[in-house]
Amino acid sequence: MELLSSNKSQGGMQGVYRHASSATGTDMTFSAFVPEHAPGAKLPVLWFLSGLTCTHANVTEKGEYRAACARHGVILVAPDTSPRGPGVPDDEAYDFGQGAGFYLDATEAPWAAQFRMRSYVEQELPALVGAEFPADMGRQGITGHSMGGHGALTIGLRHPERFRSVSAFSPIAAPSRVPWGEKALGGYLGTDRAAWRAHDAVALIEDGARLPELLVDTGAGDPFLDTQLKPELLEAACRRAGIALTQRLQPGYDHSYYFVSTFLGAHVAWHAERLHA
Repeated sequence: MELLSSNKSQGGMQGVYRHASSATGTDMTFSAFVPEHAPGAKLPVLWFLSGLTCTHANVTEKGEYRAACARHGVILVAPDTSPRGPGVPDDEAYDFGQGAGFYLDATEAPWAAQFRMRSYVEQELPALVGAEFPADMGRQGITGHSMGGHGALTIGLRHPERFRSVSAFSPIAAPSRVPWGEKALGGYLGTDRAAWRAHDAVALIEDGARLPELLVDTGAGDPFLDTQLKPELLEAACRRAGIALTQRLQPGYDHSYYFVSTFLGAHVAWHAERLHA
């Protein structure tokens, strides 16, 4: 693991790191904020998964989470959204290829060899973080924005034993039923829609996946609200399944990091309550 940058902030250290990934066959970059802590102490970990076109840098530079993480003693780790590099397949569109990994392991050519973000985020990167940081891997939470909100919900639903807390910002709640998701799931996984269900939060809940509670914030002025995000489908699925969903439409807010940064500190505090319990 190579340290690319390190900056003191809010009493903790914000680092950016690069390592060779066996999951993707490429170098991968991620950021981690580690609050000040007593020698030998282990801190809970909150994962933040970013959205389409983003890297680790979007939330790291715009998220405004460090004061809350320092106050509550929570490490925040932000991975990249896909493998990258000249030898990695790509697409001209912003919503497919590099920057749009959708947190799944692709099965279709030419994506299958390197677009293995599910394995990277669920297995490889947690093992690295647990080995290299003062992280208590028995206390993990996960959140994310847009495509990353989709990732947080689906990973959390598939691994309820691992994550004590799951939240999301503007998640693509039912990707099987919206253009962003149909394009990505079809392109990466093929035309068998049954294979898509493990990567669709609403479908996972319909198929029996359960969490005790979820927190979701979405901007009421989000231009993708009705066409891509479909929060009403998540609300209906949680109601039928008995999942305690707190879903808030925030008046006047859009899809940007102006929105995410406004409420990310509150999400950190919400996760901290559950991670320190």
